[in-house]
This record gives sequence, structure tokens and C-alpha cells, in this order.
Amino acid sequence: MNLVVEVDKTTRELLSLYAEQYENEAFLKGDPSWWMHQVSGVDNQEAMAFLASCLSYGSREQFMSKIGKLLEWSEGDVDGWVRSGEYADRFMENDSGCFYRLYSKSTMRKLLDAYRRLLAEHDTMGNYVQNNASDGLGAVQALCRFFAEHDASAVVPHDAKSACKRLCMFLRWMVRDNSPVDLGLWAGFIDRRTLVMPMDTHVMRQSVRLGLLKGSTASMSAALHLTATLATVFPDDPLKGDFALFGYGVAHKK
Repeated sequence: MNLVVEVDKTTRELLSLYAEQYENEAFLKGDPSWWMHQVSGVDNQEAMAFLASCLSYGSREQFMSKIGKLLEWSEGDVDGWVRSGEYADRFMENDSGCFYRLYSKSTMRKLLDAYRRLLAEHDTMGNYVQNNASDGLGAVQALCRFFAEHDASAVVPHDAKSACKRLCMFLRWMVRDNSPVDLGLWAGFIDRRTLVMPMDTHVMRQSVRLGLLKGSTASMSAALHLTATLATVFPDDPLKGDFALFGYGVAHKK
């Protein structure tokens, strides 16, 4: 099946314009990627980025506040907070009290326990990904697999059949380099050309409006279709299209 939609000249120019206009430091304001720029050290940035991505759904105002709580409780050392197990003071086992939307405190405890085990076994999440994946989709699958095996599928999808938007966004942050937004910490072992577009209903809606995609279901299949099409516009860096679609959405609000 051909994954690529032919993009006309006008749309190409529009996407390129929005990508250049919105991939800048101003983009960070109000975006969950902001948090990974508030900590020092590669390990801390990786940990902050991962946990921020896990909470990034629903109301931005609400999830930004919850991410901020993790940073506050860890006193800026998110990586050390996870490795030491200090998070257990905040997230008790079998505590059904709500932390954020569908995530109870017990759910967060399972996520953090699984993450702590990954760090204990592989030292960093980057090491785990490097040893278990060779491209962007493989990285998504590897992370799904690890957290599923360690009872944390309530937060990290148990497989890569869904769009896995938050994991794909996390990988964008980790892999794309030379960006004022993304960190590029994993640029040495994952090629940014293999990343998968982070897809949610908003991205799908803008993509359909621009003729980049057909259909209305945010699945991994749809995300791969869109990524392949964006690669014809940004061949060296398909996820530059993430900023382009964000900009298009801002400029064409209804």
C-alpha cells in the first residue's frame, strides 16, 4: 500500500512557512517540552521529559500543574528521585486516590516502579532504547514492551497499534537535534528520519484539512501514513511537520 499522499506546491510552502515560524523558543511556553529545559544534566532531562510526556493529555493547564508537582517533589533531581524510590512517599501502593484524570496514585506508583527497574537494569532509558531498537518505530515498540511487562500499561500503551502519541512526542524530544525545542539526546543512535509523527485528534483534523491524510482514526497506521507524506516535504526531518501542523492549527482556529 502506498503510504504517501502527493502534496501540492502551495501546501508545501505553507507547511515550510509554519515550521520555520513556530519551531523556536516561544513554542516552549505552555508546552510540556518546557519542563525538560528546567532541569540540569542529561539524566535529569531524560527523566523529566519522559514523565512530562506521560502526563501530557487532557487540559494543558491541569497537566502542566501535575508535571510541576513532580519537579517540585523531586527538588529538581527527577532522575535521582526515581532511582532512589523516594517517589514512594507520594505514591503509595494500592492508593486509589486520583493524581490526574484517569491516573490514580497507585497507577503512578506502578509507572515509577517500572521506570526505576528500567534504570536499575539499563542505567538510562537511552541505553535501553539503544540496545533494543534501531529506529523510531522500534523505539516505540520497545518502550511499550518494557512497561507492559512491568505492569504499567495504564500509562504507557501495551503495544504500538494505537498512535502512541505521547511516546512519539517523547522520542521527538529525545532524537531531533539542532532545535530550540527538542533536546537531541538520542540523536547518535536513532535517526530522526525514522521518527513517527505524534498523532492525536487535533493533528489528524489539521492533516485531513490540508489533504495530507484520509480517514478519521488516530492509529499507528495513520501516523505512519502521515509521517511518510511529511517526509516528502521535509525529507531530512519529517517531524518538522509537527511544528508546521501546530502553526497551521493556531492560524486556522474556528
